[in-house]
Order: sequence, then C-alpha cells, then structure tokens
Amino acid sequence: MCGIAGFYSFSKAFAEADLKKMTDSMAHRGPDADGFYTDTESGAGLAHRRLSILDLSNAANQPMRSHDGRYYISFNGEVYNFKEIAQKLSIKCTTTSDTEVILEAFIKRGVDFVHLLNGMFAIAIFDAQDKVMYVFRDRVGVKPVVYYWQNQNFAFASEIKALLTLDEVAKNKTTDRESIYTFLYAGFIPEPHTIYKNISRLPAGSYAIIKNGEMEIKSYWKPEDKITAKKTTDFKTAKETLKWLLETSVKYRMISDVPFGVFLSGGIDSSTVAAIAQNISTDSIKTFSIGVKDDKMDESGFARSVSDYLKTEHYEFIVSEQDSLELVDRILTAYDEPYADSSAIPTMLVSKLARQHVTMALSGDGGDELFMGYGAYAWAERLNNPLIRMMRSPIRAILSRLNNTSKRASGIFDYSGEKSIKSHIFSQEQYFFSEKELHGLLNPGFIHPLIFDERLYNLNRRLSAKEEQALFDIKNYLKDDLLVKVDIASMQFSLEARTPFLDYNLVEFALNLDEKFKVQNGVSKYILKEVLYDYVPRTYFDRPKKGFSIPLAKWLRTDLKYLIDNFLSKESIEQAGFVHYDKVAELKLRFEKGEDYLFNRLWALVLLHKWAL
Repeated sequence: MCGIAGFYSFSKAFAEADLKKMTDSMAHRGPDADGFYTDTESGAGLAHRRLSILDLSNAANQPMRSHDGRYYISFNGEVYNFKEIAQKLSIKCTTTSDTEVILEAFIKRGVDFVHLLNGMFAIAIFDAQDKVMYVFRDRVGVKPVVYYWQNQNFAFASEIKALLTLDEVAKNKTTDRESIYTFLYAGFIPEPHTIYKNISRLPAGSYAIIKNGEMEIKSYWKPEDKITAKKTTDFKTAKETLKWLLETSVKYRMISDVPFGVFLSGGIDSSTVAAIAQNISTDSIKTFSIGVKDDKMDESGFARSVSDYLKTEHYEFIVSEQDSLELVDRILTAYDEPYADSSAIPTMLVSKLARQHVTMALSGDGGDELFMGYGAYAWAERLNNPLIRMMRSPIRAILSRLNNTSKRASGIFDYSGEKSIKSHIFSQEQYFFSEKELHGLLNPGFIHPLIFDERLYNLNRRLSAKEEQALFDIKNYLKDDLLVKVDIASMQFSLEARTPFLDYNLVEFALNLDEKFKVQNGVSKYILKEVLYDYVPRTYFDRPKKGFSIPLAKWLRTDLKYLIDNFLSKESIEQAGFVHYDKVAELKLRFEKGEDYLFNRLWALVLLHKWAL
C-alpha cells in the first residue's frame, strides 16, 4: 500500500521537482521510503511513497526498473497471486515483492496481463523506449487513481491534493457544478467526476494509455458483464462454494511481512472475516473495534463478545464528541473534496487505533452489497409493485403528516421518474436531498442532470428490482463512497486496509447467486450468515442490524453545532453562492424543532460550504 504519482507532459510543463512536491503531500500513504524516475527526453516521470508490506528490503523500493531496463513501474496496492503468476509465466525474481512480478508479467503479456492479477491495485508503467505511459486500476475500484489531462499534459496521483501541488493543475482548476448537484443528492461524487472540472477519476476496471500526445481509456472489467444467463440455484453447492471463496480470499489477504489485524464491528461481515482469519491463523489475530458513548448506536459490546468466542487479541476505543470534533477539520484535508459519509470519523479512529499495533488490517466492506444487507433492496421491491407505484402520491401525502420516521419514508415515494429510481432510493435511504428538493434549494447555475447513469444494457439475464438496486450500489456507493472512505481514512494513519469480500472471483459468484439465498423469509444476507454460523453460533447475532455510525444528529445539536452556525450562516451561504439561504434557514428550523432525519442534509451542506470557504 503506497502513494503513487507521475506525469507525462508533451509540452514539458512538469519537472522532476514536481514529483517531490506531489509525494510530499502524500507522505502519510508511504512513510517508509520515497523514489523518483524521470525521462527528460519525453517529459515523463514516476514517483512513489512506500508503506512496506511485502519484501521490506530496499530492493523492493519503487519506481522499479524492469530486468531488461526498458520499463519503469510505480504501483499502489497488493497483487495476492503474484507467486502463481511468476510460476505460470516463468518469471525469475530477484525480490520477494509483487511489484517485480507485475512489471515482468506486463512485459510478457502486454496490457492483457491485467486479467491475471488478483488484488487491489493502481499501477503506472512507463515504456522508456516507445515513450508510452500506461495506468491501470483494479476491477472493483479498491485503489484510487485521479488524473489531470489538458493540452497534452497528463498527471496522475493517488489523491487529489498531490495534483493540486502542480502549478499547471492549480491555475486551471475550476469547480465542477454538476458534481455539487450530485453530491447533495448522494453524499459523494461518483467517478469519473471530482469536485474539480479538470481532475477526473480513472474508472474502476479500466486502464489509460498515453502516447503521441493523446490519451485513451479502455475498460477491461465491468460487473454487469459478469452476469451470466443462469444463476446458482442449489443451496448446498452455493454455500460450499461461498465458504471456499471466502476462505481463499481471506488466506490470500493474510499474506504479509508485517503484523496485521481485522476491523471487527460485531456485525455479520466483519465477524465472518475475523472468524475465517482466526481459523486459518495458528496464533491469536488482533481485532479492533470502535464504540460510541450512545447506547442506541454502540456495538462495541457485540464485537467484544465475538472476539471472546474467537479468542482474538481485542482492542477497542470508545468515541466521544471531543474525539470526533478533533477529526472534523481533518475530513476535508484528507478527502480533498466534499464527502458526507460521517462514518469516515469512526473509520479514521479505528484506523488510528489499529496502526498502533499493526500495519495492515482486513475489513468487511462489500458484504452488504453482494448479499443484500441494506433496507434499500426491500424498498426497490416495494416500489416495483404496480399498485404501490400507482398509489405513491397519496401514500406520500399520508406519511408526510405523521411522525419523523414516516416523514422520512415519505420522501422515497416522491421521485421524478423511473430512470433515476435506484439512485433516488439510495439518496432517501441515506437522508440526503431529493431532486425535487434540490431544484428548490440550489441557485439556477448549479441545477444539472445527475451524474449517475442507471441504465443497463445487454445483460445476459433479466434482473429483479432488488438485484438492480444491489448492482447500482456495487457500481456506485461501494466504489465511490465506501472504498474511498476506507482508503483515505486508513492511509491517513499509514495503515493498509484489505477487503476480502471484494476478491473479483467472489464478486462474480455473488452476482450470479440466486436471490432467494441472499434474502430468505425476510432474513437478509441469509447464505452469508449460514457460512458464518459454521464458525460462530447464531445466538451471537440475534439482533437488528445497526451499521457503523456515530450519533451525528445529536452531536450537531451539541459540540458540533458550531459547524451549522459558522458554515450555514446567511453570510457563508451568500458568499459561496450555491444555494438559497431561505431554504437553508427553513431546514435548520425544522431540525431544531425535532426533525432529526434532516441531519445528513445539513451535514452535506456544512461540508460543501466548509470546502468552498
């Protein structure tokens, strides 16, 4: 796990000194070493900040040069099957790192080598002979790549802040107004957009080729392309396969030359990862959990119980308002753009805790999306009912007059059309602004079509409403919110986070699993739970799902109230020019009078204006 950066400027707009500025801004991603390569003839350069996980020797430092001297690589992430690739392609290695294998595999197979890789990765390779730059991103999008492309000047990095150290990028940066609309709707900005018009995200499952003053982006993997005509319909076979895939994935992700642990919330996903890791390990693994000083949201006791059963070496930290207060300013510094998922705060805190004991940790991200663990999937099924669709206006009117829970639910029935139904369900499940609200809230210059493209083409079989909603989450929420959250939060503290559920083999299996194995008789993640119960008794999980969150509504009325006072004041709103102050004032009043479910709308507005001001 590292930070990578580089450029290829056909007008020689960048210099070697720029590489140092870029990597210095991301020193947290790789405190163990840095390295640089430049080709002054072509105007290309690669840079690297290293967090040593495999082969701790200096021989594995980057940028690394190929055996034949023609190619250079800067790589972030881990490729877990590198030993098998080396054996398959008869690669003779001088190190024990995956970096060397990746580079030599590219030389032998060209861009098609990417299909051999099982892992999380952002890879930049420069061909010093033919003067071509290649940049690859892993299938699911675990590792980030942002880039700048303008006037034949290309630059890339693991984080936006690194690109902004370049004068060429900084002087040309402009706000992407379309992104603001979608951010307030979803709480994050989906690829390929960022908050800046001239900075983009390289799409997951794709690679870029830069040569002769041109850039081309090609896709090599999409989840919808992996949907098969037939589903796995035999439960016994499905469970055995899932268990094997999980065990294989966790075992791969335990490969490390440094101490590792597991993020353990006490929920199904993290408990599954911890249970399998402990079953594989000959020693007690380390587990880490965060609790909050709020009985309604604190799950640390459940994590402790699972840890006691598994006999892990457990560490926990109970979060207070003050702990969170100290991280609020760090959210924008870390994420470089508005990012409204408040679980970034406990994720940062658990990463900070884990880093005191380990250099790498496994997380449970992906389980909800792959095995239908969210309430959004039930809503998708309800709204697919023709009778409910026909009656949605009166249903909404009735719910809007009842208690807070009903008022919040009423928003789900108030959507503009079928084309955006999946993103609308997500938006309202997360308590953000609906499109109808945004048209009244935003100033005219910021009203744009949603960035999300929810259309599905040429699938090998027809999906149910729940399956479509889950696919939307895999392509958007998981990739552009949750994985961004974990990458940035963990790397703030120089901690590598690995995601066993997102092994591409497991993802492709889950996409083709019979829906009734995911939700059965009202039980979500049914088959995953049945696998978990082979390791931990089901009695440990007989409770409602809570999720990984903090009592943000409460805190916005207490220690974090200053954020609303400072950034949603009339002066701040008018200075930024994004929204109408009278609508914000109305929102604040409703929140103050007890409509707690509005907290995420206020939080998104706070972060947007904190970024702008």
